[in-house]
Amino acid sequence: MVHGRTITVSTAGFSDIINISNEVQSVVSASGIADGLVAVTVIGSTASVTTIEYEPALVEDMKELFEKIISRDIRSRHSETWGDDNGFSHMRASLMGPGITLPVVDGRVLTGTWQQIVVVDHDNRPRRRDIRIQVTG
Repeated sequence: MVHGRTITVSTAGFSDIINISNEVQSVVSASGIADGLVAVTVIGSTASVTTIEYEPALVEDMKELFEKIISRDIRSRHSETWGDDNGFSHMRASLMGPGITLPVVDGRVLTGTWQQIVVVDHDNRPRRRDIRIQVTG
């Protein structure tokens, strides 16, 4: 059986990190699937999905790390070609990937006590992001 839903979140850009754990669990609960997998994928080439301990200090640490790994000021042929100055966001998203797959056990997404599912919008402006949540079991 497969059950899916697309949710939409509004972001501030520049590696804005948004906790979507409750929304993912809501889709899993609505699916009626007790054991299986949930895939969480952001639609677009300048955002990512991952897990972190979603707390303010770590969120800021992550944003600082993104700047160290791929600075928003990095020269980018993409930005030079298209004039949109968001080449860095494509590179960050490519390194992290667009999605994750997690186990579903007894109707719950299997995550650690301090582990939350987040979407990271790396683009250089606010966006509305569609995230596909698909449960299989």
